[in-house]
Amino acid sequence: MPSDATFEAQLRARLVPIEDYRRHLNAEAFVSDWLLVDQAMIDTFAAATRDHQFIHVDPERARAEAPFGGTIAHGFLTLSLLSTLAFEALPGVERTRMGINYGFEQVRFIAPVKSGARVRGRFRLIGLVERAVSLQSSWDATIEIEGAAKPALTAHWTTVAVLDPPTE
Repeated sequence: MPSDATFEAQLRARLVPIEDYRRHLNAEAFVSDWLLVDQAMIDTFAAATRDHQFIHVDPERARAEAPFGGTIAHGFLTLSLLSTLAFEALPGVERTRMGINYGFEQVRFIAPVKSGARVRGRFRLIGLVERAVSLQSSWDATIEIEGAAKPALTAHWTTVAVLDPPTE
């Protein structure tokens, strides 16, 4: 896990002027790198959420009793990966103090993510509301599964960047 200083440096390196950010509205999608969803990640999520259903945490039983051929990631684990995939793929806006999840208009879990699969995020900016000290961005977000015909999920996701006031 990166240090706070490393995280801040990575964040600052991706910041662009608001004029450049506006150009991404209804333009080409941003795509993250692939991320491995392994059993350790699934088990950690199960422990944090207390969701220990066998389809997630018991590989032998899941192979024998579930239709997936083994364990699968929790849907909410997959959904939660949007944050890290977006951090890697999306530009930020200069003067951003912090980013906040505002919510979802729609989330659909399309296909299960099997333990050992790799996923990536695809994000297209479809809405932008500018205020004096905030920027609300709406995204068509998809989590793709490497080698799969269908994505793991699709979502309409809204985020807010809280901005420092402009300096004159």
